[in-house]
Amino acid sequence: MAELPSETDPRAELEPLDASGERLSAVEVAERLGLWERPSEPPPRPLVRLNMIATADGRATLSGKSGPISGAADRQLFHALRATADAVLVGAGTVRTERYGRLLHDASLRELRERRGLAPEPLACVISGRLMLPDDLPLLRQPDTGVVIVTASEASLPEQGAKIDYVRTPGPQLDLPAALAELAGRFAVTSALCEGGPHLAWQLLAAGLVDEIFLTVAPLLAGGDPAGGEALRMLAGGELDPPAQLDLLGALRSESYLFLRYAVTSVRPSAGPPA
Repeated sequence: MAELPSETDPRAELEPLDASGERLSAVEVAERLGLWERPSEPPPRPLVRLNMIATADGRATLSGKSGPISGAADRQLFHALRATADAVLVGAGTVRTERYGRLLHDASLRELRERRGLAPEPLACVISGRLMLPDDLPLLRQPDTGVVIVTASEASLPEQGAKIDYVRTPGPQLDLPAALAELAGRFAVTSALCEGGPHLAWQLLAAGLVDEIFLTVAPLLAGGDPAGGEALRMLAGGELDPPAQLDLLGALRSESYLFLRYAVTSVRPSAGPPA
């Protein structure tokens, strides 16, 4: 998922699929799900939650972007989930396409984090194997913003305003397990929210590194051939063998959008490291 506007749309409320009629804001949903909780002991790697949106036929983008798929409640939940995380993981392709900037524009969400003893914004972690990021990326120009570049490259980006650190993994391909372990040990990241894109989502699942999935199902049928380049599905990569097993933890709706939360209950890393 990508950074989206309209965080404070008053219509953005969610409700259970039963007949209770209870309506919750996205912030209340995050609170009830216990997403602010932190482990008593530092974990060997962060708990990783994957947050994605897809059409009913599995498309993750329209015209190359996720924004046209989203709705008001999805945008609210997107930012509420961001607010609860220590770090946001996002692939370089998504950062470039969606023009990532400041992670939390809503001052009330930043204040909520500070009241809980957290930094005003989560750490922005960009996964870029070859360090191919544009110089004019808004995220890199945000003063006082913490950015970590996870890369296999030895190069560095020019100073542009954000505080940039690097997690470098040796070899031609990224070692995502080692990178996550370093995020936990070096930056005290205990919970990480991955916003995709589909390639990074596949890589993390293939490496057995995803613990939970938040999936928004948009009431759209888009068609298109996912192998045709632009028509990305939620996961972009080889077939997971065996498929990841999911356990449904909860379901909400807003208008005709569905919001599903799954635990990843069994997954065996696929052969070979992620690209």
